[in-house]
Amino acid sequence: MRLTGAVALVTGASSGIGAAVVRRLVEAGSHVVAAGRDADRLARVAAQTGATALVSDLSRPGAGRELAECALARHARVDVLVNNAGVGWAGPFVGMADALTDELLAVNLRAPIELTRALLPGMCHRGGHVAFVGSIAGRLGVGNESVYSASKAGLDAFAQSLRLELAGRRVGVSTVVPGVVDTEFFTRRGQPYRRRRPRPLAPDRVADALVDAIARDRAEVYVPGWLRLPVAVRGLLPGMYRRMANRFG
Repeated sequence: MRLTGAVALVTGASSGIGAAVVRRLVEAGSHVVAAGRDADRLARVAAQTGATALVSDLSRPGAGRELAECALARHARVDVLVNNAGVGWAGPFVGMADALTDELLAVNLRAPIELTRALLPGMCHRGGHVAFVGSIAGRLGVGNESVYSASKAGLDAFAQSLRLELAGRRVGVSTVVPGVVDTEFFTRRGQPYRRRRPRPLAPDRVADALVDAIARDRAEVYVPGWLRLPVAVRGLLPGMYRRMANRFG
């Protein structure tokens, strides 16, 4: 995928990984549409990078389609879609409010599917790339984050299926699977990250991996790479993995 001159739409762009991806794509020569629901932060990202800002709350029904229409109205095409927006919540599943469940499923799964559906026909005609920011929680499952893990697992399956469906077409599909990232995600989910290990990664590191995956059409990238190990252990030795997970969390 040639990024110079490409039009890229990045969701969740007002902070964290999304803002870092906007910077990397602008540096690569792309025309970036930065979407997010924090208008003030989004305006700062746009001012710093030259990206076009679009305020969008992807938790609303139909918001994905609306955002696609707004982006196309600005640039007539979208060559690269980065489905990065995501929300989390931590706590016992039985204590989770229905509204929070709906929000997680809407932002993490429904909106990326809507956006992809709206923009994919044009990409199939011209060529393009769809990238997804997943989570190791979607590959392994995490206690007290059952709905978040499920939403990311669904996103992961959607991305893998889409790549198979588009094989032989001019549209690439990539998934980046990060571990713990140093963003406000953990504070917003209601439970700060308190572990000593693994240490949180800088958002720029995930952004670098994602932009590289788009440019090289890589199907999936783990950040950091060693996260492949517990996924492999779970697949090959599920009993051992469950014992380790119960012991170490």
